[in-house]
Amino acid sequence: MAFWLLKSEPEEFSLADLFAQNQRKSCWDGVRNYQARNMLRDEFKKGDLAFFYHSNCAEPGIAGIVEVVREAYPDHTAFDPAHAHFDAKSDPENPRWFMVDVRYKRKLKRVVTLKELRNYADSSLSELLLLRRGNRLSVMPVKKREWDFIVGLEKKARPVDG
Repeated sequence: MAFWLLKSEPEEFSLADLFAQNQRKSCWDGVRNYQARNMLRDEFKKGDLAFFYHSNCAEPGIAGIVEVVREAYPDHTAFDPAHAHFDAKSDPENPRWFMVDVRYKRKLKRVVTLKELRNYADSSLSELLLLRRGNRLSVMPVKKREWDFIVGLEKKARPVDG
């Protein structure tokens, strides 16, 4: 099993939106970065777990956990001219973009904020890609030790400065 972090702006698609979906499941579409696409296409496996991260909001942070329930398949939104994720250069015969399906597992007891995660950037989370300057990927791997550490943070009271 691998571990991941998936970023979404809550105004676009939030953990609550996923929870409201039929069977609490949805496709993870709209990825339009080649590095992130390659991870979705080549590395995501059924049963993998991912943190659901709310980005570009008042309090960015990890809100919950999802499970990959369907491995990569062509992102149909790239072929629909009426869709916001349309890509005129994408071809159904040779798809450029891929997506996976995820299912809601659970909401964290509290949001583990980006500010709080940064408190550990020089120690336990020194290699967490989310904390690297300039990293804007919406899909990124999380090491098992990072995963365990972050899940442990969920149970702790939020630090006063974080």
